[in-house]
Amino acid sequence: MPETANDFIIYSKVIVNGGKIPAKYTCDGEDISPQLSWSGAPAGTVSYALIVDDPDAPGKEFTHWVVYNLPADMVELEEGMAAFEIIKKGGSQGKNDLGMQGYGGPCPPKGKPHRYRFRIYALDTKLDLPSGVTKNNVMSLMKRHILAEAGIVGLYKRV
Repeated sequence: MPETANDFIIYSKVIVNGGKIPAKYTCDGEDISPQLSWSGAPAGTVSYALIVDDPDAPGKEFTHWVVYNLPADMVELEEGMAAFEIIKKGGSQGKNDLGMQGYGGPCPPKGKPHRYRFRIYALDTKLDLPSGVTKNNVMSLMKRHILAEAGIVGLYKRV
């Protein structure tokens, strides 16, 4: 593993940083999670957490996906990965702002494009949290355990 947090990156085969999110991964398509990969985690990484949110949502940031306790040897979430597959690999999913566990794709109101942040965190511990907690629960517990953070942003606009 690389020795610095600067080497930690997240990338996708279907979302280019700063580019448009294909409709397939939104409420206008199949609403399945996109493929995501990461690499370059610093030494001492025990687990990963992934947060997907929309900072442009009216009123407050809107959380679309909360995943945590992904094992350190896991470096990809495959397209459309179901909750049971994440759990089988040792991870947990929190509750998104749609009130469900799992991925809820972009579905902004018609108008301007919204930014969707896909952020991965390398942590020095596994989080002692049950499934179904909120983004705030995860962020609060992990804040002192973040070794590195990486992110990409995708854009989506409904017409």
